[in-house]
Amino acid sequence: MTGTGTGMEWPVGPLPPHVNPAAIQAKIEEGFAPVLGETWAIVAIHGGRLVFERYGAGRTADETCRSWSVAKSVTHALAGLLVLDGKLDIHGPADVPEWSGPGDPRGAITLDQLLRMSSGLQFAEVYVPGQPSDVIEMLFGAGQADTAAFAASFPLARPPGSYFSYSSGTTNIVSRCLARAFGASGTAFEAFMRERLFNLLGMASATARFDAAGTFIGSSFLFATARDFARFGQLYLQDGVWAGRRLLPEGWVQYARTPTFQQADCIDGPYGAHWWLGLAGSQTFSANGYEGQYVVVCPDRDLVLVRHGVTPEADQPLVQAWLGELAALFG
Repeated sequence: MTGTGTGMEWPVGPLPPHVNPAAIQAKIEEGFAPVLGETWAIVAIHGGRLVFERYGAGRTADETCRSWSVAKSVTHALAGLLVLDGKLDIHGPADVPEWSGPGDPRGAITLDQLLRMSSGLQFAEVYVPGQPSDVIEMLFGAGQADTAAFAASFPLARPPGSYFSYSSGTTNIVSRCLARAFGASGTAFEAFMRERLFNLLGMASATARFDAAGTFIGSSFLFATARDFARFGQLYLQDGVWAGRRLLPEGWVQYARTPTFQQADCIDGPYGAHWWLGLAGSQTFSANGYEGQYVVVCPDRDLVLVRHGVTPEADQPLVQAWLGELAALFG
């Protein structure tokens, strides 16, 4: 990769010989069809090279996209940095002041259980207007000034580790735990994110949003270009190694891909540790965000796919199926 004033450019390469360009072009056209909502950006990285990208009308490669919950997987990477530094034990009790009182059963919750969305905490992850929603209250209502404290205030609904329940509140608790392990929040933690992750990957466009308490809102608010989100996916494709340097602990990517227990009636897809599993095949894992933000990592195909746009939640299965079909063309 060559240095530029705005970071590093992806090296550009052709589609691999076994891939049919006409089939790729036809599938990309489907990706911009109205049935999938509004697609803003599609980027394909194969063999570490940019082999295809396309942007919606009026949009360019320099435009930053919102992450929504793709930021959760970035939070997983930040946890890995602190594990590598020896500052974090994911299997010990999470450092959450609200749970430190004598006899508080929440004090037994581990960071691993938080990363696996299995803390047992009550939290309503609801995006339907008119229905009670803890996530909307946290991000835009009473909890927005201190998202981690808001999420940590909820009681246990089930024993820790016994039940999978996807929760943006959980991620913001994790995010504050990371700042406490690092020893600083706010601008100092943002500098850590840039120095140890974004700058090394060349993610010059990456911008993180913090709440008034100084916690990175790791559940939802990271902004970057589609190309830069692809860099993050490439880091995980390369097992946490970038330009010959190990950024994430050995085994950390495999930890992200190790399935989390989910109860028999769970309606969510398979989950690892702050990454979703199997979107484009059994070996794949992905960072998924509200309204159709995706970073899909396909190790068996040496492939990273990024899609950004706005698609209603009810139509997300169509976007996911389309991404799976696009990935299969590289098989």
